Parts: sequence; structure tokens; C-alpha cells
Amino acid sequence: MHRLRVVPARRHGRERLYVCLPDGANVAWYDREAARVNLLRDDREDEVLEALAPFLTGPVAVGPPPVPTPAELARLTLHPDDDLAPNRPGEALLVAVERAPGPAHRLRPDPRRRALAAEQATGEALDRLDGAGWRTLHSVPLPGGDRVHHLLIGPGGLFALHVLPARRQRVRVADPLVAVGRRAPHPLLHRVRAAADRASHALTAEVRPVLVLVGPAHLSVAAAPRALRVLTDRELPGLAGPGGVLKPADVEALHAVARDRATWKRV
Repeated sequence: MHRLRVVPARRHGRERLYVCLPDGANVAWYDREAARVNLLRDDREDEVLEALAPFLTGPVAVGPPPVPTPAELARLTLHPDDDLAPNRPGEALLVAVERAPGPAHRLRPDPRRRALAAEQATGEALDRLDGAGWRTLHSVPLPGGDRVHHLLIGPGGLFALHVLPARRQRVRVADPLVAVGRRAPHPLLHRVRAAADRASHALTAEVRPVLVLVGPAHLSVAAAPRALRVLTDRELPGLAGPGGVLKPADVEALHAVARDRATWKRV
């Protein structure tokens, strides 16, 4: 009798314990959140339960894996080149900097790198919401060269986040104008709302616009912007607070549609 190994892993934000043969082939996995042991080999049930015994925290269901949902089937059939889920935070900026890094010595820092650092910090904060039932897509391309910096989908709805680096600078917001430091104000909120509107059209669901300011020394907002939230990077976890808008199945279905590059070609 071959001794089975238990290997921990995380998949789509859920902790799983895979039960493997010595050659690495999976025979089962234990989903802690669902309290279920999914068997791929019925003839190994006793061995699987014996291997998992130290990890089981209560009664569990045992049986074959559940039938894939439509969202899971759509993900499995999606061509890797069309899957946006692997995009890293700031993917478009990363590619641009790698292709044209610029001179080794500059009088002023490359603004692309400041923007990239801001998007990476925001993306890391959003990815930490995955365990609470939220899904994030980074650097979602839109026709015409624009993009949604981060698309957040979860129990509280859908949000299109635009990230603005503002490290140690004063930021003034007077809808639709945004001024950072001593720079002249510009109507950035028009762009933030337009990207959210295009995302709403692509997904046939309400997508709310959010402006995220990373590292500001001070933020002043003249009046609450119309149908738009202005947050600092420290306030990002608050987006995950409200719920009751989308069920888990709706979150997964919308995520499956949003990760398909073809979805965004019609906006």
C-alpha cells in the first residue's frame, strides 16, 4: 500500500489540502471552508481519510467533486492569451517600462515608476480581500488605449478603481478637478467615471467609480463628488465592509466574464 502525502495549497482564495500519491498524482482534496473531502479515487477513501485525520476539524462530507459551475466551465475553456486574471498590478506599466526603460541617469524620477509603485501597492491591498469573497482584476485594457487600473468584484458590488500617486503631497478635489501638489488641477474625475461607465456596459452590471490616492500628505475634498468615491490607500479595506449586493455565485459569474479579454473589446 502506497503512503499518501498531504500538500496544502490555496486556490481562488480558498485553502485546500491535496492528498497525493508518491508520484504526485492527486487522489483527493479537502476544502476546509466547505467541510468536504472530494474524492477522485473511490477505492482510496479509507486511505484518504486516514491521511487527512490530523487536519479534519469536525464532521465532513465525502464524495466525488461537485459538478463545475458555468463560471468554472467558462474559465476552463478560456484561452490563456485571453485570460486577464494573471495580470499583475500595473501590468501595462510594467510592460511599458520593460520595453523602454529610459536613460539610466535622469534629472527627475520616471513618473511611470511612481505610477507603477502606486498601482502595485493598491493591487496588493485588494488581493488581500480575496479570502473575504472578493475578486480583483488588474490593468483591464479598454479599446483606445485606456484601461481600468483595478476592477474589484465582491459581495458589495463592482468597483472600477483609478489609482493616482500622491506620496507626501497635498491633494485637492473639487469635482471634476483634482490637483496634486503644485500641479495645475485637471478634470480627472471625468476619466474615472468614463472608465466605470465602460465597465458597466461591458459587464451589463453597475460598476461604481473609485479614485484611490496613494500616500497623500493631506487630502481636501470641496464637496462629495457625484456618484464617485475618493479614498486613500489606507482606506481600501473599507470597500470590503458592505455586502448584500452580490451572492457568491454572482461574484464568480461576473469574474468569469470580466477576465475574458473579448468582453472588453465591445466597449
